[in-house]
Amino acid sequence: MQILILCGGLAARLMPITKNIPKSMVLIGKKPFLEHQIKLLKKNGISDIVLCIGHKGVQIEKYFGNGRKFGVNIQYGKDGKKLLGTGGAIKKAEKLLQDDFLIIYGDSYLPFNFQKAIKFFKKNNKLGMMTVFKNKNKYEPSNVEVEGKLVKHYAKNLPAGWQAKKMEYIDYGLSIFKKETLKYIPKNKFYDLSKLHSLLIKNKELLAYPAEKRFYQIGSFEGLEEFKRYIKK
Repeated sequence: MQILILCGGLAARLMPITKNIPKSMVLIGKKPFLEHQIKLLKKNGISDIVLCIGHKGVQIEKYFGNGRKFGVNIQYGKDGKKLLGTGGAIKKAEKLLQDDFLIIYGDSYLPFNFQKAIKFFKKNNKLGMMTVFKNKNKYEPSNVEVEGKLVKHYAKNLPAGWQAKKMEYIDYGLSIFKKETLKYIPKNKFYDLSKLHSLLIKNKELLAYPAEKRFYQIGSFEGLEEFKRYIKK
């Protein structure tokens, strides 16, 4: 299945590291973070990639090109001068997308079995799926309530220390959508992906797939250092 990686944000939390480079190009060892992501995807049998780029995105395009050097095929969706948010960036890349596609964030590293998640999605015939991890507020505030196979509630960007008894899970950072869901996203307007998640939840169309291993992210200095230690191991 095709995958879209969202790597067009401003990465304000990693300033001044990201003053002159996009977050996906932050070096981990001697390789950009995005190269570690692509290596993981290829290992999981995923080689058809769309990169949604924005802030300093020309550096990503110059380094990765069409992906052949890394054993994958890469296409590019571009925000242009106007930042469109995560959902808006996906809508802008609509013509590049297949009928079903995965989405991950450009600062997330997800060590789990992608193919099992894809099989779960295809078997249960819903418009979308969110991978979740039973976090219990351990790494970040839990923000997802699961009921059976479906996401019942989802709240993005919760404050530190926030807790709700029914929200034991956290958004793991991987979603799968049918292309027809993009009809809900307006063209050339700022739109956050969480709005699409919420719409599908309301319509009982968002599956919840539980991941067993924790995720890693480089969206903060703490997460960046933790991922560096993980990769060294």
